[in-house]
Amino acid sequence: MRLEVEELAFGYPGRLVGRGVSFALEPGEVLCLLGPNGGGKTTLFKTILRLLPAREGRVMLAGEPIDGWPHRRLARALGYVPQAQLGSFPFTLRQVVLMGRTAHIPTFGAPSRRDHEVADAMLAALGIGHLAERPYTEVSGGERQLTLIARALAQEPAILVMDEPTASLDFGNQVRILAEVEALARRGIGVILSTHDPDQAFLCAHRAALLHHGRLERLGPPRDVITSDSLRDVYGVEVDVLRIDRGGRDVQVCVPSLGRRPR
Repeated sequence: MRLEVEELAFGYPGRLVGRGVSFALEPGEVLCLLGPNGGGKTTLFKTILRLLPAREGRVMLAGEPIDGWPHRRLARALGYVPQAQLGSFPFTLRQVVLMGRTAHIPTFGAPSRRDHEVADAMLAALGIGHLAERPYTEVSGGERQLTLIARALAQEPAILVMDEPTASLDFGNQVRILAEVEALARRGIGVILSTHDPDQAFLCAHRAALLHHGRLERLGPPRDVITSDSLRDVYGVEVDVLRIDRGGRDVQVCVPSLGRRPR
């Protein structure tokens, strides 16, 4: 399923956060969105997901505007991984992940054996199957984030929107999530994710975008978008983007220059 965002303006009543944002996401593609805090990444995601109304422009799936889509149909197309949250109710991790099956369960129906199997498979895939009966409120921030990712995967969406999915994870779990993103793309799922780590875009993204002051400053292959100049312009820091040879594969990495001031 193809996602198209056309001249989108987004924000809140009385406050426009961004405008003029256009891009498309193809099936099986990973698009990595970078930008400073307060630049509008989360608000953009919520508008794409129709959690906030678009101020201008439109969002389309498979060539059709989503404005009139029923919520159940939209939930089968778009999955969402928000930033880690501390829930108010002590649902178990299995119960939280089962919530991702809501779009597949008939109204007033109960989760089927298939729903339970999918939930357990997602928990196991992310390495937290042994925590299935633990209350969500009593696990670590990283484990809560993995649970939210498992919940979104349990929806079996065509497109997955991930808001800083690795922000509260240790290094090992960050790598596991990026590997899972690559696996999803190979299965034909489109993934758009935000991150503060440009190296993650080099690792798993087909394209990268820089969102600054609510506008897309650059959009294209990571090696063209993430440069010393663009990172200095957007973040106000000096960064060397280096190329290294890793077993015959050309890999780029970002190395901040702590001792230099931006020119």
